[in-house]
Amino acid sequence: MTGVDLGVAMIAVLIVLMALRMPIAVAMLVTGMAGYVALSGWAPLIAYLKTGPYFRVSSYSLSVVPLFLLMGQFATHAGLSRALFGAAHAWVGHRRGGLAMAAVGGCAGFGAICGSSLATAATMARVALPEMRRYRYSGALATGALAAGGTLGILIPPSVVLVIYAILTEQSIGKMFVAAIVPGALAALGYVAAIAITVRVDPEAGPAARRASLRERLASLAEVWTVVVIFALVVIGIYRGWFTPTEGAAIGAFGTGALAVTHGRMRLDGLIECLYGTAQTTGMIFLILIGAELFNAFLALSHMPDAAARLIAGSGLPPLAVIAAMLVFYLVLGCVMDSLSMILLTIPVFFPIVAGLDLGMGGEEAAIWFGILTLVVVEVGLITPPVGLNVFVINALARDVPMRETFKGVAPFLISDGLRIAALFAFPTLSLWLVRALG
Repeated sequence: MTGVDLGVAMIAVLIVLMALRMPIAVAMLVTGMAGYVALSGWAPLIAYLKTGPYFRVSSYSLSVVPLFLLMGQFATHAGLSRALFGAAHAWVGHRRGGLAMAAVGGCAGFGAICGSSLATAATMARVALPEMRRYRYSGALATGALAAGGTLGILIPPSVVLVIYAILTEQSIGKMFVAAIVPGALAALGYVAAIAITVRVDPEAGPAARRASLRERLASLAEVWTVVVIFALVVIGIYRGWFTPTEGAAIGAFGTGALAVTHGRMRLDGLIECLYGTAQTTGMIFLILIGAELFNAFLALSHMPDAAARLIAGSGLPPLAVIAAMLVFYLVLGCVMDSLSMILLTIPVFFPIVAGLDLGMGGEEAAIWFGILTLVVVEVGLITPPVGLNVFVINALARDVPMRETFKGVAPFLISDGLRIAALFAFPTLSLWLVRALG
């Protein structure tokens, strides 16, 4: 068996192990070690393990990850999810489906300071579900809107997955953040449109709530202006070079921490809980990073990525057809794998291929455009059957709603996602114009 054949075989074994619910990091470690030993033997593997994993996780650029995670923990304890939902509720809650629209708006705002889809979905569900139940929203619309809205957590910056992509491809984190703003806004607007169409077809699915007074609306804005300030300071500051991504994340964490103390009345036990949650999630991410590092080292030894690049270069396929095939692969892979693992597994293989394609734009712009497209498709995997991690999180919080109802509820949002992916694919300027304008 050649190295290329072994590389293909190990990828198949990895997917099978993940389908059998083996933890992603363990599956990549097992298959990476087995492949490395098969190609080079035990001694080279042990020599690699002495240095490779250390250099992967000791990178200074990765220090931004725990800081953004801590920012999300503080935001939760500051009660910002309730304030954001309350503000959106005050402005649109009186419309049909208004509470579901408010939940999407709250997810968008919370995602701007959280960076995690699962945390966004779970946190906003605790706030919005009781209110939607009170107004007798259908289980499908209520849970579907929250599951879909939660996906905005990895698209609207700051996003941990976007940071990892930028590090892997050696792109500017600030430019990736700016490029994600327009697609993130399109996602939120598309979800609102999906809700509007759903309640037009079935008015009973989302009854109108009480209309808030002008005083209540203005008071709700006073509760959330700090979120806008923190978001703008972090994203613009990183992009403009006022501070490094790590410094920007630290400033964001400090700002949300101050809000948690003053608004959320966080005390020592709350601080310990935030630090523990951050450490736990960081450990999980870094273990996945180590597993991906070992598996990708094996793939490099097998020369499979080089062979794939040569095969595609000689296939005569149009560059956009190659990108489209990669996006379809991500949709399929999303049925068995979480977003971060998909990025870590595929980018070392796909990105060299993308870099070699003539896409009619500069190398940096092609990398940014492909990264945003990838993130959008990966985001869709969070609500795609049969896994749909966000669907499982929301369904666990709404135990009275059958799983099939939640998947039925996300269907309109999947249609919206499909249209958005098509638009971003056909018109790269949607992802790039803000970067160009601010450049």
